[in-house]
Amino acid sequence: MKRIEEIQAYLGEIRKDERFISDLVLETIPYKNKSKSTWVEIEYPEFTSLCPRTGLPDFGTIFIKYLPEKTIVELKSLKFYFLQFRNTGIYYEELPQLILNHLTKNLHPYEMTVEARFTSRGGMQSRVVSTYKR
Repeated sequence: MKRIEEIQAYLGEIRKDERFISDLVLETIPYKNKSKSTWVEIEYPEFTSLCPRTGLPDFGTIFIKYLPEKTIVELKSLKFYFLQFRNTGIYYEELPQLILNHLTKNLHPYEMTVEARFTSRGGMQSRVVSTYKR
């Protein structure tokens, strides 16, 4: 019993909430194609976060699709952005909107969609989509 309490205390120490996630790590690159006909699509199949109730890991894939105006996201910085979620407790339903808010704030795209698909848990799969259109 003492070991379980130690583990719970440790998890409580390392677990962050969504205020820990910062968009300051996101870098942008000038976008030279001004045709408004090229969509950028990014798939990140190694996404992890924590269940805010249990502290257990959640695994999923993040899909980002956007129509850039003047800037695009630098991919290495996006990976570092996603790494912040590893010890962060956040509900599935809130995750895509938070990512969308951070990306649109930095990129100012014409349109963007962020989709999160999480692996099965208890026989259920979750898919949550947030969209932005200027």
